[in-house]
Amino acid sequence: MGEVFAGRYELVDPIGRGGVGAVWRAWDHRRRRYVAAKVLQQSDAHSLLRFVREQALRIDHPHVLAPASWAADDDKVLFTMDLVAGGSLVHLIGDYGPLPPAFVCTLLDQLLSGLAAVHAEGVVHRDIKPANLLLEATGTARPRLRLSDFGIAMRLGEARLTETNLVVGTPGYLAPEQMMGAEPDFPADLFAVGLVALYLLEGAKPDSKALIQYFAEHGTPGAPKGVPEPLWQVVAMLLQPDPQARFRTATGARKALAAAVELLPEPGPDDELIEIFDQVGPLPTGFAPEGPLKRASGVDTGSTPSRGTGLETGASTGTGTGTTAGVGAGTNGADSVLLDPRQDVVSQPSAPTPAPTPTPTPMSDTGSFHLPPPQTPQIPHVLPSPQPRAEPSTASYTAQVPLVPPTAPPFPQHRGRRARRRPGPPARVAIPVLLLALACYAVGFWALTRV
Repeated sequence: MGEVFAGRYELVDPIGRGGVGAVWRAWDHRRRRYVAAKVLQQSDAHSLLRFVREQALRIDHPHVLAPASWAADDDKVLFTMDLVAGGSLVHLIGDYGPLPPAFVCTLLDQLLSGLAAVHAEGVVHRDIKPANLLLEATGTARPRLRLSDFGIAMRLGEARLTETNLVVGTPGYLAPEQMMGAEPDFPADLFAVGLVALYLLEGAKPDSKALIQYFAEHGTPGAPKGVPEPLWQVVAMLLQPDPQARFRTATGARKALAAAVELLPEPGPDDELIEIFDQVGPLPTGFAPEGPLKRASGVDTGSTPSRGTGLETGASTGTGTGTTAGVGAGTNGADSVLLDPRQDVVSQPSAPTPAPTPTPTPMSDTGSFHLPPPQTPQIPHVLPSPQPRAEPSTASYTAQVPLVPPTAPPFPQHRGRRARRRPGPPARVAIPVLLLALACYAVGFWALTRV
C-alpha cells in the first residue's frame, strides 16, 4: 500500500511530473474516489510559496482543472484535483498527428472558454502549452479539454517570485514581450493559444522564433496547407508579435472563432474519427475501481475526533496561506494538517508507510532562464512595417524588432559649449550703422525746430 497523507489520501502510483512536483493517482478515503494528487518535491521557501499560490486558486469551470483541497504531512505537502484520464494534447497528437480543423475548433473554443474564466479572476496562466491541456477519456464522443497546471500563474499586479532578468515559462510557447521582460498580461496567454492551435493543425511544435521573424519581415503569412482561411485568420491574429495587434481578451478571440466555424465546410464521411483513450493505465496490484483491497495504516475514518483545533477553508475563496507557513516546520514529526471544505479537524495519523518509488517520467520543460543583455530598442510596442533587415536576428526566442538604418542623419542634440549665433549682421557693422542712424535722427529733429 502507498503512503497515506493526513489520514485521508492514499498514494497509488505516479502518473506524471511537473516543474515543482510529481503527480500521483491517489484514493480519497473520505469521498471514496480516485483523485490526482500533486506532491511537492522540494520544501524550500520559494517552491513552497509557488505551491501555495497554485493551491489557492479556486476557479469552478468545466474547462479548468483547479485544485480542490490540500494537505501536509511532516515535510511533504500535496494538493488534489479531479483525475483526468485522457492524457494531454501531446498524447492526442502522438496518436493521430495533425487534427481535422473542425476538431481543432472544438478544442480551441473550450480552451478559450476556460482561459476567459481564468482571466476574469485577474490571473495570467503563463504556461499554456499542449502538455498542460488535458482531456477527459471521452472515446469518440465530443472531447472535453481541461486547462491545468497553475504552478507559475500569477495575478495581475502580484509580486513576482523571480528576478527581473529571469523569464519563467516554456521556451517555444512564450510571447515576444515576455522574452523582453514585460510584465505578465493576458495577451501573452493568447499568443500561446495561437501556438497551440498551430501545433494541433500541423501535428508538430511550431518554430515560434522563425514565425515571429516572418511576421516582422513580411507581415501575416498565408494559410498553411490544409488550414481553412477563416480559421487561419483567427490563428494569425493570436500570433501577432505585437501584443497591441492581438485579440485583447479570450472572449473576443472566442467570438471570432465562432464566426470562423460558420464558414468551415461540413465534415465529410471519410474524415478520420478521433477517439480519446484512457492514458492513465490500469490500477496496480492491491487496488480496485472501488478503492484499495486492504486497509492501509494511518487512515482516519473520522469516527474518532483527533485532538487539535478546527481548521476550515472555503471551496471558492480559501487559500490556506495562514497555515501553510508552518508546513513541515513543527518539531513533532508525526503532526499533519489537512484543510478541505469537508474536513474541519486536525488529524494525527500513525506513522505512514513509505511511498513506492516513482517510475521515471519526463520532467516538465517549464523553467526560468536569464534574459539576453539589454539592447535597443528594449521592449517593442509597435512593430514597424515590413522593411529589409539591416542586422541579423538576436538570441533565440527574443524576437527583437529588426533594426532599419535611418535614411537621414539624426538630428544633432548637442554641439558642445559653442554659443548659438543670433540672426543679423555682426556687431562691428551694426554699431556704426546704429550711431549713424541716431545722428541722422538728431539732424532731422534740429531742422524741424528751425522751420
